[in-house]
Amino acid sequence: MEPRSGEPERTRRPRGNALPPLLGSDRVKKVLVDQGSGAEMMYRDLFKGLGSKTKDLSKYNTPLVRFDGWMVVLKGQISLPVNMEGKEVMVNFIVVSSFSLYMAILGRPWIHAIEALSSTLHVKVKFHTNHSVAIVRGDQQAAGQCLMVAVNREIKQKESAEKVPL
Repeated sequence: MEPRSGEPERTRRPRGNALPPLLGSDRVKKVLVDQGSGAEMMYRDLFKGLGSKTKDLSKYNTPLVRFDGWMVVLKGQISLPVNMEGKEVMVNFIVVSSFSLYMAILGRPWIHAIEALSSTLHVKVKFHTNHSVAIVRGDQQAAGQCLMVAVNREIKQKESAEKVPL
């Protein structure tokens, strides 16, 4: 993903911000920038893929509840540098064991730390670097695929829950 200047080309629906920043020294694809999230999340597969171990986690005792009321299994918290287009900040990720098509979620704390503007309409994040303004575009196709799989998975879960006898 290359930074570009000027107005975005026409976007396709569905929209989302699937961006590939550097976490530590690894380029990570399918990272959701979510203006509605008050915390940064990292899913188990990414945690393991980065070579992190359980001993690297610090305790995180605040319960996390999904919008549907289910509790999320928390593994702990890990602090890692996140670098996007040369702008690096330390981020405290909550590591969880639940399913997600994304590898991580960057929420408002990260958006505010790099003083970014995030646009889901244009599928991009814009922020100042030391020498210029960076514009990083998300992958519309990947975001759309993640959305469709998540919706289909939710439908299947509801259908199977309806079939369970009481």
